[in-house]
Amino acid sequence: MTTSRKQRAAALLVAGAAAVVLGVTPTLTAGTAANAANGDVIWSQDFDGTAGSAPDRSVWTNETGGGGWGNDELETYTDSRDNSALDGQGNLVITAKREADGSYTSARLSTQGKYTPRYGRVEARIQIPRGQGIWPAFWMLGSDLPQVGWPGSGEVDVMENVGYEPATVHGTVHGPGYSGGQGITASYQHPQGWSFADTFHTFAVDWKPGSITWSVDGVAYETVTPADTNGHPWVFDKPFFIVLNVAVGGDWPGSPDGSTPLPQQMKVDYVRVIDNS
Repeated sequence: MTTSRKQRAAALLVAGAAAVVLGVTPTLTAGTAANAANGDVIWSQDFDGTAGSAPDRSVWTNETGGGGWGNDELETYTDSRDNSALDGQGNLVITAKREADGSYTSARLSTQGKYTPRYGRVEARIQIPRGQGIWPAFWMLGSDLPQVGWPGSGEVDVMENVGYEPATVHGTVHGPGYSGGQGITASYQHPQGWSFADTFHTFAVDWKPGSITWSVDGVAYETVTPADTNGHPWVFDKPFFIVLNVAVGGDWPGSPDGSTPLPQQMKVDYVRVIDNS
């Protein structure tokens, strides 16, 4: 997520201080990293399960708490099934709600310490939520975050959307010397100008040694290489973990207002890592 994250990174150190397990792949589909060929799915989460159940706990951890997460966000992330659960139709659903006391709750799930890919086509098929002040994201953080902190760990934002730009998604990298508002970023406009919340779309990065390319529905729109960091360290040739969340409010999207329909849901059909060697 694209604004300052020092406080949020500190919260991650507490929430995810488990030892990093490199290359653990709890649910494999088309092969393993050792024998996969270009185009093989080497890891997949398809979110099949009973309605109301939690996603696979050998893969996903709910990060919890409030305090703004370094971005002046308004929500408190919970591990309640009211905020994150399978829908029984093959989707993980993250729900942002306004509670009876006026506060906001949502969910943030990560694979920290459980699955940390290094390279590949990392993609998810997602129907994002909508509305002023709603901020969905699919992103990655370096697995050495507990040791080096943020932004030294690196961050790859595969997809972010802020509700006041319904037809635009953003892809960004953050690292030492190019973080927060100075992140290296690009955006993609829906080709028909429609809201990305209207239906599912596939958001991906093709991540290789020395390069990251963003795409939406197979259309590439940006590539970043070490030449783009203006001499600052390139910190993306190492394992990263995956994060899915829906924030409410914050410095970038602003707060919800009377036009914001709540609750809002982000539906995730799958998350995959595909060999792109």
